[in-house]
Amino acid sequence: MLILAFTVWCLVSIVQAPEGALRNLPRWAWLLLVLFFPLVGGIAYVIAGRPTDQPPRSYGTRPAPRGPDDDEEFLRGL
Repeated sequence: MLILAFTVWCLVSIVQAPEGALRNLPRWAWLLLVLFFPLVGGIAYVIAGRPTDQPPRSYGTRPAPRGPDDDEEFLRGL
């Protein structure tokens, strides 16, 4: 049952990936690999095929921390 769920997740992920975003193989090859070899193909897809160019997660609205030498007000106070 888990292998079936994993295979379905992989297939949905492959189909929904943006055009040209899959790595190492074209979309049709990943689909065939996962369909004919569900466990091995799925693991190979997760390791070597999933797109990695997703935008980084947002961790709130605070600006990124800056060093003290980048802060004009801090430098004036020295």
